[in-house]
Amino acid sequence: MSEVDKVREVFRELFGGDIEPRVFRAPGRVNLIGEHTDYNEGFVLPMAIDRGTTVAAAPRADRLVRAHSVNLQETAEFDLDRPGPRRRGVWFDYVEGVAQALARRGARLGGANLVISSDVPSGAGLSSSAALEISTGLALLASSGAEVARVTLALAGQEAEHTYVGTKSGIMDQFTSTFGRAGHALLIDCRTLEATPIPLDTSETAVVVCDTRVKHELSTSAYNERRAECE
Repeated sequence: MSEVDKVREVFRELFGGDIEPRVFRAPGRVNLIGEHTDYNEGFVLPMAIDRGTTVAAAPRADRLVRAHSVNLQETAEFDLDRPGPRRRGVWFDYVEGVAQALARRGARLGGANLVISSDVPSGAGLSSSAALEISTGLALLASSGAEVARVTLALAGQEAEHTYVGTKSGIMDQFTSTFGRAGHALLIDCRTLEATPIPLDTSETAVVVCDTRVKHELSTSAYNERRAECE
């Protein structure tokens, strides 16, 4: 069963079959050139990968956002008008964080039911968090009939990391998840936030991601310390 079929099936089980949900997806990423250079206003060359986070979504009549994680078999909710506590250390921080960041940037969001599934390995350094932020942001915007510039969506995902998760990340992950294109890497100038797709011929070349079996958790690692030292 595909990720799209999976989230649709779970959505019908949880929220009924009266409304057919729309489905949104954002990819994880692997970085080819440039580590710790995004928050130092340098250049990076990442590429989107063929794994991502998929969200089935439909609007609600109230101001609640209710989200279910297929991977964790957990459901959580929050009221858009009553922001919850930050940095709880749970997956839902990313969902509420991006919603509140979009609202602060002028998006008129309404309530929504969400079912979220991801095939990006968590803690593998493949930006599962950015894939979650951007796919959730797309779903919330569409369910509300709201629109923002794609750069604004990427910045809202970064803000969610900073405020609700506690990771002072650069912009590379969210930008790649937002602007990634099949068959291309993405050259990002982190001073100007200009992104240029770079054709990448993989007909005779494979980009291989190897599992080191070392977990990657930016919010509890020395990442923030490295950024502070650079600044």
